[in-house]
Amino acid sequence: MAVKTSVANPSPNFEVVDTGLTRRLTRRRFPRKRKPRSERRRRQAGGRAAVGSGAAAALGAAEGDDDGGGGAGRSPPAGPGGGRHGPSPRRAPAVSDSLDARVLWPLATCLCTALLCLCQAPRGRAAAGEEEEEEEGAAEAGSVPLLKGSALLLLLAVLLGSLLARCCGSAGGAQRHGAGSGWGAAAARRGALEGFHARQLRLSPHVLGHSKAHVGRVVAELVRAAKAQGLQPGPLALSLRGDFVRIGSAYEQHKVRSPDCFDVLVPLRLPPRLEPEPRRDLGPGLGPGLGPGLGPGAAFVCGLWAPAGSGWPRRYRPFTEAFCVEPQGRCLLSSALVLRWFQGHLQRCLGAVRYRLQERCRISLSVCPGRPPTLHILPCSDYVCCHISMAVRLIPAIPLGDALYLTALPPEGPQAAPVQEALWGLNASRQEQRLLSWLKEQAPASSCHLKCLQILKGLRDLRRQSLEEPFCSQWGRVLSSYVLKTALFSLLLQGPLEAWDERFLVERLEDLVMYLRDCLRKQVLMHLFLGNTSLPEAVALPRFLKEAAPVNLLAAFDGPTLDMAAFQLLYTWSQAPHLIRVYSRPRYLRPMPAPCRHVTEARQELHGD
Repeated sequence: MAVKTSVANPSPNFEVVDTGLTRRLTRRRFPRKRKPRSERRRRQAGGRAAVGSGAAAALGAAEGDDDGGGGAGRSPPAGPGGGRHGPSPRRAPAVSDSLDARVLWPLATCLCTALLCLCQAPRGRAAAGEEEEEEEGAAEAGSVPLLKGSALLLLLAVLLGSLLARCCGSAGGAQRHGAGSGWGAAAARRGALEGFHARQLRLSPHVLGHSKAHVGRVVAELVRAAKAQGLQPGPLALSLRGDFVRIGSAYEQHKVRSPDCFDVLVPLRLPPRLEPEPRRDLGPGLGPGLGPGLGPGAAFVCGLWAPAGSGWPRRYRPFTEAFCVEPQGRCLLSSALVLRWFQGHLQRCLGAVRYRLQERCRISLSVCPGRPPTLHILPCSDYVCCHISMAVRLIPAIPLGDALYLTALPPEGPQAAPVQEALWGLNASRQEQRLLSWLKEQAPASSCHLKCLQILKGLRDLRRQSLEEPFCSQWGRVLSSYVLKTALFSLLLQGPLEAWDERFLVERLEDLVMYLRDCLRKQVLMHLFLGNTSLPEAVALPRFLKEAAPVNLLAAFDGPTLDMAAFQLLYTWSQAPHLIRVYSRPRYLRPMPAPCRHVTEARQELHGD
């Protein structure tokens, strides 16, 4: 009787006792009481409905999870038997690595629902049969729907698992592919920029060193001869001081492409007791629109000053008639007249220098009105191993003291106004070289700030090849080398110099482009030295520069031109690999430097000794 009770009212946590064993134990002790056939059929139909409803509920919950109605993610439900056998621990990390909190909780909800439905099915079967015959019939009738439901649940779990694994795998693969493609694009951009710099921009130290040494010797001979010939006319005339100052990118380590162009300042000497007096106050006599913005160092006028008792200006009348202009009675030194005298003076003494240098090189002088003269040097094959035709721009300069010079401004058109002949530009190349030296000491050994400047200059030249006039010429003036160098210096002084390591080349180059873009949009880029009080104390500035008014280098350009330049600059940076591939030309590809004849001879002498 105790067995009968355990069979009739089973615990929810245990399975139903086998019906065959129950039949054998109760066959003789408890005679079978058969009931009417109609009642037995009615009870059997009720047991089938209970079992079928439990299985259908379990399948409905699994299908609802497959449709995404209960959660954001998809995961295979529990296996047959109430989810007692979950996924294998070895395979779990492959799926769990791609899952997150949005998938975990809907998956747990679906598993619990399936377990609850499977547990309710045996209860329905147990409550339906009170007697032996009824239990046997219910088990035999309910085993088939339960088996079908378990099989369907297992199949559905496999399908959901494969679908979820495929979705998670494709999402993870897409993320990995996106990250890999982003890294590949950055690596390709850096490779293109590095290759462009190595093949077309970077200069060989061997070739550059020979070129600078040869230019120095030839210019020294020319300046010495010009100084000796300039002393003959008398004391009331201009003359050469006898030295020269090397300026420009070739001497600041950011020259690009080929060492074939050099800039040299040739200081001049005024008559005794006569001093230059530069002023930014141009006065009403020089007309409207003239002032800041004319040239990279703004516009100055150079008055003359002589101490009392020197007989100024009556004694210096021959000098003022030859080199000065007097707008509204103000005696100003004329840059155009000084430049014209300098060109003729060099041409007169070129013959003697050409004779002395005929074994080393062939030289010639080209003169253009309103422009500094250019000295062309063609080395002889038996003197210099680097056979490069070089052009040296000889710029006359009025020294102001403290390594500052006044230089003639280039004319704005073919017919320069008489007023513009009195304007001068300020040259502070020595201060720029000092700042570069200080930055080199403070920055890391592998700093890339000069490399960024070289690459930006190269990209500017590449973009110019596809632009049309008149914007093509404006593009070169807006993004001149002086403007690019000023933007680089300003950006270097803003942030930590450790960030300019070679590893961050692309990032720092992008920062330079964006900083220059902002300056073009705001139409403001201030002169680095004029009126700038935020420079480091290690870079000592002359008093003249500290007390000068600030100058905007972009004041001479209108708004639409600067906006177009900003747009083209962004386009050039975004399409840099394409521009390098399309517009690069192989004429500047540097061959392997030839072995130096002087080095070879020195090595042979050492081996001979």
